[in-house]
Amino acid sequence: MNRKTRQISVLYSFPHRLGAQRICYTAWQQVNGLAQAGANVHVMAASIERPVPASVKVTPTLTLGSLRIPFRLIGNRRAFALHDHLVAKRLESLRDSIDVVHTWPQGARRTLEVAAKLGIPTVLERPNAHTRFAYETVRTECDRIGVPLPPGHEHAFDEEILRLEEEEYERAFRLLCPSDFVVETFRDKGFASEKLIRHIYGFDETTYYPPAKPRSLDGGLVALFVGVCAVRKGVHLALQAWLDSPAHRDGKFLIAGEFLPAYESKLSSMLAHPSVYVLGHRTDVPDLMRQSDILLLPSIEEGFGLVCTEAMGSGCVPLVSDACTDLCRHMDNALVHHAGDVAQLTEHIERIHDDRHLLASLRSNGLLLAPEITWRAAGQRLRDAYCDALDAYRQSQPQAAARDATPA
Repeated sequence: MNRKTRQISVLYSFPHRLGAQRICYTAWQQVNGLAQAGANVHVMAASIERPVPASVKVTPTLTLGSLRIPFRLIGNRRAFALHDHLVAKRLESLRDSIDVVHTWPQGARRTLEVAAKLGIPTVLERPNAHTRFAYETVRTECDRIGVPLPPGHEHAFDEEILRLEEEEYERAFRLLCPSDFVVETFRDKGFASEKLIRHIYGFDETTYYPPAKPRSLDGGLVALFVGVCAVRKGVHLALQAWLDSPAHRDGKFLIAGEFLPAYESKLSSMLAHPSVYVLGHRTDVPDLMRQSDILLLPSIEEGFGLVCTEAMGSGCVPLVSDACTDLCRHMDNALVHHAGDVAQLTEHIERIHDDRHLLASLRSNGLLLAPEITWRAAGQRLRDAYCDALDAYRQSQPQAAARDATPA
């Protein structure tokens, strides 16, 4: 069957506030992209914070009218578990109207179990690397630089969360991986390649677009970091590379994001350099990207790095680690260094500083790629991933395959 005309119905289970910040924004954009790609979408989310297309059916799980069950009152884990319970409870009544169930971490175990019993294929979103890998990598780097993570931090080792997520990995029919880096962290933990399905995230081209007039190739280089200023994002590596390069002499390094206090204190001497501007949390990130030449994101662990695609769409060239999205292609639309290699990142900054024609070429290629990496394009690719999962499931289930082969 032609994929473009094939009807796909998905139950999209999201245990957070759809349309809020970070992964909540990612999920909201996925729902929009799926609707644009022609999928029939039924969203069950804790709450809906932004409007979704009219074609999308919405069932809030932790909301009754204008009343919400506050996560802070019952705690995230109980809230996620309650959402999971309610979605699983509804599954049997929906079994004849959905083809695939899309779940998210920490709110999926029961749903995955019930779907398997009902013969419905499931996919589990993996917005980050394998959790055990992420915990181990971040802890090693924190120990190396002497910055402790506060209790309860999302990347502080938590045995209960790890156990839950590893159970979800096993119960899901397929894992949705937004980058090759994520795929490799699962392969390294023994997962078969066929269990891992690639898709991508995207960017909003109505918000992230290039300036009407490109920045001058003359003058000091303007570098930008955007995101939570955390050890895993490698801000300390970006600062070291920036100050080791000649670009700091007449350039600017803008840091848009909030620091953990211990991390900010550790980096205080570098942050105090006159070429470094600590901006804090900003709501004008698209404008900052249009005003900047390069984006620095030397993450040691990553899922995708939305800021990479947003930067490319804004005409800002990513200088990123290989833990970020593989949509960043070395010497094509970006410069990519091995995660943790400060010397290599320093050399990349220096190369851009010395060769502005290279900067212009990378920028141009990024803008050429932009139409292929919007949220609309990501929605089509996600829909294709569902088709892959559904076909594989039917082939693995003789009864389902026989039923599909029987004429109506």
